[in-house]
Amino acid sequence: MQKEVLFGKTLEELERIVLNLGLPGFTARQISDWLYKKDISSIDEMTNLSLKSRSLINEKFVLGLTPYSEVQVSIDGTKKYLFPAKTSKFIESAYIPEESRSTLCVSSQVGCKMACLFCMTGKQGFQGNLTAGEIINQIRSLPEKDKLTNIVYMGMGEPLDNTEEVLKSIKILTSEWGFAMSPRRITVSTIGIIPGLKRFLEESECHLAISLHTPFDDERKQLMPVQTVYPASEVINEIKKYDWFRQRRVSMEYIMFEGVNDTERHAQGIAELLKGIKCRINLIRFHTIPDTPLKGSTDEKIEFFKTLLENRGITTTIRKSRGEDIFAACGMLSTKRLVKGENPDF
Repeated sequence: MQKEVLFGKTLEELERIVLNLGLPGFTARQISDWLYKKDISSIDEMTNLSLKSRSLINEKFVLGLTPYSEVQVSIDGTKKYLFPAKTSKFIESAYIPEESRSTLCVSSQVGCKMACLFCMTGKQGFQGNLTAGEIINQIRSLPEKDKLTNIVYMGMGEPLDNTEEVLKSIKILTSEWGFAMSPRRITVSTIGIIPGLKRFLEESECHLAISLHTPFDDERKQLMPVQTVYPASEVINEIKKYDWFRQRRVSMEYIMFEGVNDTERHAQGIAELLKGIKCRINLIRFHTIPDTPLKGSTDEKIEFFKTLLENRGITTTIRKSRGEDIFAACGMLSTKRLVKGENPDF
């Protein structure tokens, strides 16, 4: 019988486990403390549990932490970690150190179903959802975990296409019995899966980032097939319904494509679409990927577009590109070669 993974269980799940094993109820909190607050590598290290308790747990469970397989280091200090996930599959995480903060970009799926024209993960196709444990393992098994200040769900996959496990991972990260992180240190990015978006807004207090990329329906369909099912206007309407409170923020991600979405008409369209929402727009340089006709806007055009938006009262920033030389920048994560069984680029 294959043993079940313990890492990634919520307190409620641990309570059911100890009940089924005939252990005292308080054992669940002891286990969660070892899993999420202490640096252990085996169940046997849970030394405030009796030998009998540890033996019973060992019979049916494994700890379930998975070390990274490879790491690449960019000239700018960004690190890309490769983690095994599922059977013969892999995911990538990007660690981005800065002077005042250190961010980890985590993956939520192996590949992605969304097939966005500008994303290497989408070109990989979809191989499976990650469990909450596999998501959090990217954080827990990171050599720099003690330096982390922020976590962004912006790696491989669409987080709200894996809503259940993503919300479960957030619960473990933010609960006092878990990692006890502030939800204000976590941002979840989505292209706008409305059922998942509703749950995310209701069940968490983390920041939200929407992948917009153009305000016009016909253009967005060409870039992002999801527009056919969940139009940007409907996504924005859902956001307008929500009462943003206690410094919880929503931002818009906008990758700049030459001659596609970088005109004054687009700036005006954005202003009209976002009317009534207090948000920030992050302008992102497009990092060229294989097999796409898209080209990135020039730096001058991006600066000009920023000015157009600011003149319309929209807070706008230009996101600094990091890790492009190791394919760790926005839209560049992919384990396609590994999925196919070919030799990796590592």
